Amino acid sequence: MIHGSRAHLVSNTIPLLFLGTTLFFFYERIGRTVFFRCYFITNILVWLLSPRISNHIGASGLIYGLSAFLIFYGLLRKDFVSLLISIGVIIGYGGIFYGILPTDSGISWESHLAGAIVGTATAFNLRNKKNVG
Repeated sequence: MIHGSRAHLVSNTIPLLFLGTTLFFFYERIGRTVFFRCYFITNILVWLLSPRISNHIGASGLIYGLSAFLIFYGLLRKDFVSLLISIGVIIGYGGIFYGILPTDSGISWESHLAGAIVGTATAFNLRNKKNVG
């Protein structure tokens, strides 16, 4: 959870608070599992697979994981509340998915991509269980 500047910390804190609150409020039973996977598995993937030898700082991998989960879980479940959450996240944060492209050498697109993959895979993995609490 190291950040490069105060602005970097704020730009990660606001989405993390919104997405984390949404996750734990609407999906209480599976919130811990989703958060754990999006945090730890994303970071393990970046650590193991990133071709760059550099520090990957911030919480954006987690943010991408939570965003991807909330979007795809709602689309896969197709219940009214989950679909509304998906639409809300797409409207609020859908543009972040441009960050999975390697456009800036100072930004860890690897963390963004790994988070999006883990969040999407988690949504597919948990879609059929009775998870809404």
